[in-house]
Amino acid sequence: MAVVAGVQQMRVGEGKYEAASARKELAELASAFQREREAAAVAVIDWQETERARRRALEGQLQANDKIYYQELINAQANQARLRDRLATSDLRLSVLLAAPGGSSGLSAATATGGVVHEATRGELDPAAAQRVVAITGDGDEGLKALQACQAYVLEVTR
Repeated sequence: MAVVAGVQQMRVGEGKYEAASARKELAELASAFQREREAAAVAVIDWQETERARRRALEGQLQANDKIYYQELINAQANQARLRDRLATSDLRLSVLLAAPGGSSGLSAATATGGVVHEATRGELDPAAAQRVVAITGDGDEGLKALQACQAYVLEVTR
């Protein structure tokens, strides 16, 4: 019996040792898992900061582009207004090339003064018609400026 009691004590001692070893191994695994989670959290925070900085840079570039295109639009509108004013005061006249000589349909044929013999005949546009032409080209200019701004936006966003 003494031998049986000694064997049982050894088993109890081995069980305690195995339990302590298992606890130690679990603690090491938990610690490693915690370190991995912390490293992943730091990586996510770094990624967020990088993305935030990229977004701020993109917003700044888009704002600069908007300012440029807005200024170009304002300049084009000012040029159109000056052109309309000059047409209204007869300081400037618009003319077109005529396919056939002779004035009709509100166009007066302008005679060529001392130039090349084969110079084409030009017709002067009525001031109201000239104003409409300038308004149409102004709308076209605004459309082109808006298109350029959209293209610049898409270019910046897709980089």
